[in-house]
Amino acid sequence: MPSTLELTLILLASGVFAVAWLKAIGMPALVGYVLIGAAMAPFLPRLSHDSPASHLAEFGVVFLMFSIGLEFSLSRLNTMRQAVFGLGGLQVIMTMFIVMALGLLFDLPWEQGLALGGVLSMSSTAIVSKLLSERDELGSEHGRLILGVLLFQDLAVAPLIIFVPALAQSAGLGEALLFASLKAALVLAVILVIGQRLMRPWFHWVAEAKSAELFMLNVLLVTLGLAYITDRAGLSLALGAFLAGVLIAETEYRYQVEADIRPFRDVLMGLFFVSIGLMLDLGVVARHWGEVLSIMLALVVGKLLLVALLAGLYARSWPILLRVGLGLAQAGEFGFVLLALTLNSGLIGIELHQTLLAAMVLSMLTAPLLVLYGNRLAKRLEGGSWVEQARGVHEIAARAFGIQKHVILCGYGRSGQSLARLLESEKVPFIALDDDPRRVHAAAQAGDRVVFGDASRAEVLMAAGVHRARAVVISFANTPSAYKVLSAVQRLKPDAPVIVRTVDDSDLDALRAAGAAEVVPEVMEGALMLGSQTLLMAGVPLARVLKRIRQTREARYGSMRGYFRGLTDDLDDESGGERLTSIMVAARLGEKGKTLAELDLDSLGAAVVNLRRRGTHGFEFSPDTRLETGDILILRGEAEALAAAEMRLAEG
Repeated sequence: MPSTLELTLILLASGVFAVAWLKAIGMPALVGYVLIGAAMAPFLPRLSHDSPASHLAEFGVVFLMFSIGLEFSLSRLNTMRQAVFGLGGLQVIMTMFIVMALGLLFDLPWEQGLALGGVLSMSSTAIVSKLLSERDELGSEHGRLILGVLLFQDLAVAPLIIFVPALAQSAGLGEALLFASLKAALVLAVILVIGQRLMRPWFHWVAEAKSAELFMLNVLLVTLGLAYITDRAGLSLALGAFLAGVLIAETEYRYQVEADIRPFRDVLMGLFFVSIGLMLDLGVVARHWGEVLSIMLALVVGKLLLVALLAGLYARSWPILLRVGLGLAQAGEFGFVLLALTLNSGLIGIELHQTLLAAMVLSMLTAPLLVLYGNRLAKRLEGGSWVEQARGVHEIAARAFGIQKHVILCGYGRSGQSLARLLESEKVPFIALDDDPRRVHAAAQAGDRVVFGDASRAEVLMAAGVHRARAVVISFANTPSAYKVLSAVQRLKPDAPVIVRTVDDSDLDALRAAGAAEVVPEVMEGALMLGSQTLLMAGVPLARVLKRIRQTREARYGSMRGYFRGLTDDLDDESGGERLTSIMVAARLGEKGKTLAELDLDSLGAAVVNLRRRGTHGFEFSPDTRLETGDILILRGEAEALAAAEMRLAEG
């Protein structure tokens, strides 16, 4: 057997190579940890559920659930009660009875079938929650439904731990379940009611010491303390940690806590997934590969269909139902605890136990693949639901009917909503498009001019009146999606100016080549605001600060220079100031092949900021460039100068 240091080095080296390889091919890192455990299983002692290493691995799930709890609040948790107790309760109960019915067909006693139903009703909180968190889908509609079911499964662990051994005795079952339910309800009520009142003042008191070590110790105390309380009450460790995160999320310390807890979570989560791989007995898989694969397929397909059908009571979209079903189709880590109870209670034999264990581990190994490819399939279904799309396009067209020279706002997140407020204050007509149904519903109820629609689809932009629009703004910082919107706008109205928001300027040239009139990197704008405040605090006069910011912006945003000129002037004067416009070269002018120098637009006071030519990326122009039909000139100047330039271009 290898020494502790040798074992650590083997696991670290295996982890580095396996995770790096999986990341390179676009697979989740947790698959690498499971594969490491499976590969090391013949050379390492297997983990029992009572071993110290197994308990250490469970802390990975504890800290993961704590981090997820930080994403929630008590009000948000209250809104999920239907998903938790409705969908979650139906899923567990229906799974148990379906497995019992199937067991009767194969001559299994009903007690054995019902116990195995409880085992197989569990899904992997660790794997699915981590996947949702990595993909930033915890707040999505399918993410909330999945997490609601997982929370109920954690709640159901306590009564199932009592229920499974009692099935072997069939005595005192009702009294034991009633006592366990009352104890669990009392513990949860005490934690949520008293904890909500104590958490903020307690963290205030600790933070006043201004000690990073003390603050970190306090976070560990609260997390593991509440996990211990729920565990002693017969509930799961993960549920207590989740509640600790929910309570801390109500305070102003949530972001600092999340940063402090992340190293513990990630390291211990890796150990947890290695322990899952160690449970896989390759010898059992080799001897009973037919039974193992059959059980695994029946488990995955059966839970997928059951969960998707039950989720139809809470959601109407087929892509969402598919995501929820695939997200919960695997076995869960708490199922291993219940499976051990069925063995110890004499409900099943050792051979069936090992076969089920192998099938459950394999199903968990396929979970990342199901979620990954399920999302791709769901996106195809979204593209194929033409009835819903036609209804949505009709609604957009109805809202945009009669609007002229408006702005189409693609995305209604935080940046989009802030821009909408500015447009409203200046009485500029606009229509906002967003593909998040929850956000659209909430904003529309508040009276905002936003409708549901995918701005990358040409028919949606046409319904929003892109041919009548003054400008298009892409307010979300997602470059691949921005390319799709730019492509659609280029096909429908090539001369429409499009302003794109990005995180940084790494894709600036590519976005401009794709048709963006201007690209606004939020990193630079944040740096400018940070720099202006720093200069002011350093004693630099306000006029010099504003001049420096103006010069930086003029150098960076060439086509928007007029908008930033005169920051210290009277901004309420709408008659003056440079403006930006785009004009398409008509066939009459394009056939003459005139150059920019021959047109001499500069003499009119109109500067050529950019020239976009269809089919050419990053087109460079000069005064000797000859204009072609379909070219788009972006001009900057006073209103009168732009009007004169437009007349000259029209006359040819």
